[in-house]
Amino acid sequence: MLGSAPMLCGAACIAAPSVGGAVIEEQGRVLRVADGVAIIEAVRRSACGSCGAAGSCGTSLLDRFLGRRPLHLEVDNTLGVEVGDAVVVGVPEDALLRAAAAAYLGPLVGLIGGAIAGRHWPLPASTDGELASILGGLLGLVIALRLVAAYSRRLTANRRFRPVLLRRDRPLPIPVTFS
Repeated sequence: MLGSAPMLCGAACIAAPSVGGAVIEEQGRVLRVADGVAIIEAVRRSACGSCGAAGSCGTSLLDRFLGRRPLHLEVDNTLGVEVGDAVVVGVPEDALLRAAAAAYLGPLVGLIGGAIAGRHWPLPASTDGELASILGGLLGLVIALRLVAAYSRRLTANRRFRPVLLRRDRPLPIPVTFS
């Protein structure tokens, strides 16, 4: 029952027996296969099309400004997929939640904590502690970003949090752009 029962986390989230918990499904295409490992290019989906503020929110603005970069996932080739195959990849939900919490909360806590700590540093050039607060905030942010990077590497090394191949999928449409 574990493999087919939908979870409460949404339509794209299911329970997968090979992962041992809920996963978020992503479609992708196999780019390379070597030594039992497949490199998958995930198809990024955006909710901007269904949102009423699609043209004015920060996410859509960043998406238009920076463009979409492809997401490459390294997974064990447990299904014997070949280059060009359309597949469904499962990303463990708890890994995604941990990574998102670290990526968003870590720098914020570092910035605010550093600013508060800096406020109490005596600096001769600052009479009210504002300069010390700014420097403390920047130092806290840099330290937090380094800690988040180390945490991310630790999560990546843990096989429990790695994406897995769930199944082959129907062929993906080939994107065509006209200039």
